[in-house]
Amino acid sequence: MIKIAVDAMGGDYAPKEQIEGAMLAIKNIPDIEITLYGESLKIAPYLTSKERITIVESDYVIDMGEKNPIKAIKDHPNSSMALALGSLRKQENDAVVSSGATQALIAGAHILVRRMPGFKRTAIAPMIPSIDGRGTILLDAGGNLDIRPEHMLQQAYFAAVYAKEVLGRVEPVVGLINIGTEDGKGRELDKEVFQIFKETKLFKFYGNVEPKSVMNPPCDILISDGFTANIVMKTMEGVAKGMGEMLKRELKSSFFGKLGALMAKNNLKQFKKSMSPEEIGGAMIYGLYAPVIKAQGASKAYGFYNAIRQAANVVRSEVYPKVAKYVMETSEQLNHEE
Repeated sequence: MIKIAVDAMGGDYAPKEQIEGAMLAIKNIPDIEITLYGESLKIAPYLTSKERITIVESDYVIDMGEKNPIKAIKDHPNSSMALALGSLRKQENDAVVSSGATQALIAGAHILVRRMPGFKRTAIAPMIPSIDGRGTILLDAGGNLDIRPEHMLQQAYFAAVYAKEVLGRVEPVVGLINIGTEDGKGRELDKEVFQIFKETKLFKFYGNVEPKSVMNPPCDILISDGFTANIVMKTMEGVAKGMGEMLKRELKSSFFGKLGALMAKNNLKQFKKSMSPEEIGGAMIYGLYAPVIKAQGASKAYGFYNAIRQAANVVRSEVYPKVAKYVMETSEQLNHEE
């Protein structure tokens, strides 16, 4: 059985959506067991079945707007998030899923889960929607504002293994986000990364990809430093929301617009679904000792279920052991102690 730890109290709609998502996962995924970390009295009203579900009591919830995440993790070891993360190092669970405060989860993962040996920089890697419907891995979406080229090589390799083993991409292709497609474009970092990626045999490298192509990229993985990739991700989110509002405004502006909206109701619903992060699950934190999935803070039951399904797929595909083996074998060549 695959054992999944769930932070039942983290998120905008906790614990209701987390519990319902967990029960949906138990119903649809036969080879998992779930441990809910949270306040049993608040969990109980939503837990209609205890099949393959266990509750571990916690006495604190880290706030979604926590200003000092490291202090919060250290001061509250019995919080739902800290208990869930700590269970990985104790080998009580195989993966953690949380929709709690992002920075607290990242801080907690570094303190309580820790990096896999030899992996120098973790990365946040969400899936972003693409025109072909398959989605694209984006990293690093905010974990490292400053980074070295050899660390990005590790991250890209992790993403390639994930794309192959979990997403079923036969030969994953990596693209470097840049201001132009030509060789030699970008900052010194981009030029160095380009050269390392061009020479590696770890994965297939497409080359530079401009931000205008992020919705229809010629690759499975888009990579940059945390500052750049985070801007790309948030720009996409903002544009998608803005386009939706503009479309709604135009459709409501006339009788024929309203009629067209009624006739295209199913198509519009499908379009909204294709842009929803809940269809994908959550963002993985690459490079840890074990899988940690960050679900959207506003996740509803279906989105949280998909995050649990994602975690189970990662464990089942043995992504982490495969990457850890490579990193251990090559850490001396790729990394230098800082």
